[in-house]
Amino acid sequence: MPEARLFLERRSYRRRRMMDAVRILPLLCTLLWLVVPLMWPNGSEGSAQTALSTVIWYLFVVWMLAIMASFALWRRIRRSDTAGDEPAETSGI
Repeated sequence: MPEARLFLERRSYRRRRMMDAVRILPLLCTLLWLVVPLMWPNGSEGSAQTALSTVIWYLFVVWMLAIMASFALWRRIRRSDTAGDEPAETSGI
């Protein structure tokens, strides 16, 4: 019976965590777009209402951060894929 390995290789572990981050990114962005604006004051009970320009800037910044984060994750995963595709050295038999 083969011996069970306790740990994954560092490269494959990091690649799996990057893929997890890619999968979670849309959920995080959706939460930032939908849940956070619900917590802003809406002008009831004597509180000031949030300006529409502030809301638009918030949505734009979240959108741009999502694009930059997905690009950075894509580059990092692509770099790890190309590093893992190096040909193995063959012995001249």
